[in-house]
Amino acid sequence: MADVIVDVECVDALTRPVDVLVLKHAQGLYGVDRAAVQALAIGPQLLPPVGEHLLVLGRPALAAGSVIFLGTRSIEKFTYADVREFGRRALSVAQRERPDAREVALTLHGVGFGLDETEAFDAEVAGVLDAVAAAEFPRGLEKIAFLERGERRAERLRTALGRLVPGGRIAAAGARVDARTTEHLRTVGFESDKGGHAFVAMPFDFAFEDVFYFGISGPIRDSGLLCERMDKQAFTGDVVGRMRQRINDAKFVVADMTGANPNVYLEVGYAWGRDVPTILLCQQTSELAFDVKGHRCLMYSSIRELERKLRDEIGLLLAQPRHP
Repeated sequence: MADVIVDVECVDALTRPVDVLVLKHAQGLYGVDRAAVQALAIGPQLLPPVGEHLLVLGRPALAAGSVIFLGTRSIEKFTYADVREFGRRALSVAQRERPDAREVALTLHGVGFGLDETEAFDAEVAGVLDAVAAAEFPRGLEKIAFLERGERRAERLRTALGRLVPGGRIAAAGARVDARTTEHLRTVGFESDKGGHAFVAMPFDFAFEDVFYFGISGPIRDSGLLCERMDKQAFTGDVVGRMRQRINDAKFVVADMTGANPNVYLEVGYAWGRDVPTILLCQQTSELAFDVKGHRCLMYSSIRELERKLRDEIGLLLAQPRHP
């Protein structure tokens, strides 16, 4: 087998010309999956149940030559192991349905519904490598592209990909990586939940992106935990169920109360009701609402200050025994 290029592209998945675009169907419609179904005018009754798939040949509404929907478990049950299996199935099903494919494209899954961005991406890449190692890929495959519309997330995923697949090329024997990365690729997805996670409650707003990735995510991941949050504004149905599950299982919750966002207060209230340790944050320029004014809150005026204060607070919290 010739080397296959693996890359992250900052582009709308619906407008990228590619032989095969692989999307999930988590027994409901979300994000790019929903947009593709609407563009293709697919009846809900045709979408695949768990473990099955649907091939839709190219139509003018999408740039892809064909779209494959993989039936997965519902969003509230979707795990890092499911993300890894999606990556493997993407190439395996493409092999059977489009053995002539030269390019296969995927999108990242699970992040908007609570999964850690880096861990989810690593699991999906590992699944792709599983398929390559098992020779489950179109024989003429030249490129695997991960499509991400957000520029900054695409940059972060490129950095992660450079660590997992140095040089951006894989061969039949798999990526050539160091021993630590090899072990991570062997276990990611399968053992991702073993180390535990922290849940972050904060406004779903671009203005908070640097706060999350530079002020909050770093200290949490450096403590050995995954960093998870819900990126959805409408807290109904599956989103609420997923939120409850991830808070219930969290080692602790970090909540940014800046702006008195109602979804954040909902998440904090639920965490308190479940007796999950909670660290409250707030920007110096924002007023705390009456509900939490009597509680200890880490006030910050810069992301650097937030990162330092939160790192210290997490260290103190994890050093304390947690009673059931």
